[in-house]
Amino acid sequence: MAEDESQVLSEIRDGIAWITLNRPEKRNALSEPMQERLNTLLWEADEDNRVHAVVLRAAGPDFCSGYDLQKYDQPVPGQVDNRRGRAKFDDDSWHQEKAQRLRMVLFDMHKPVIAQVHGRCLAGGTDLALLCDMVICSEDALFGFPPARSQGSLPSHMWLYLTGPQWAKRLLLTGDSIRGDDAARLGLALKAVPADELDSEVGHLAARLALIDPDLLSANKRIVNLGLELMGARTLQRMAAEMDARGHLAASRTRFNETVRTEGLKEAVRQRDEPFGDSVVRL
Repeated sequence: MAEDESQVLSEIRDGIAWITLNRPEKRNALSEPMQERLNTLLWEADEDNRVHAVVLRAAGPDFCSGYDLQKYDQPVPGQVDNRRGRAKFDDDSWHQEKAQRLRMVLFDMHKPVIAQVHGRCLAGGTDLALLCDMVICSEDALFGFPPARSQGSLPSHMWLYLTGPQWAKRLLLTGDSIRGDDAARLGLALKAVPADELDSEVGHLAARLALIDPDLLSANKRIVNLGLELMGARTLQRMAAEMDARGHLAASRTRFNETVRTEGLKEAVRQRDEPFGDSVVRL
């Protein structure tokens, strides 16, 4: 198995496609090949008649720490071989929209997807989890989008629909995080359970979905998601990708990237987050 393929694994068992982010040494940070592999596996599961539903989970201590930021140690690329770079606003927006289309499979595919979240679910991790149909998490999981403090805005955006406008602003305007048990109270997650019960809780729900005809699961998922579309959810995702490109023009983003290049990613993140101290919001 090629390295890119091994970073996202899939198996079909008892009517469920179990798809696992498998880059634990990088806390499942999402590289571009990883996102492409995930997109492929989700569409394959959606087409497979054996599959009633999908569980998206992760190996290692965290669900997903965000997007792979190692590319920021290089200058922002211009046009190469007549292909878009990222230096211009429209080029950056184009790349954001391209990446978003890979994630939107979670919203667009017919079969339901349960996100099984443990550990950190930050930045790009929330872009994945919150596009799933249901999120079940451990009580000590951590949800947040710290890059909103300096690097841009959210390239996918379901927070408004799940928490309402005030809590969406409270969390995103500060980049603060929230524990799994409080995330469930706000609606970011369907349910939070003790960490040692997470596997069984998700397995129980998945088994119940496996009892239902996939065509009926699809019909009921799609009517809810079409309702979200009528409330603007899908249009907002497109706007979010473009707004992130706008956010990339902020001076703080330039400083972050320069710190990554000169002092390393760890130091850039430290400088971003240290002034905020304890960043966990408690209800």
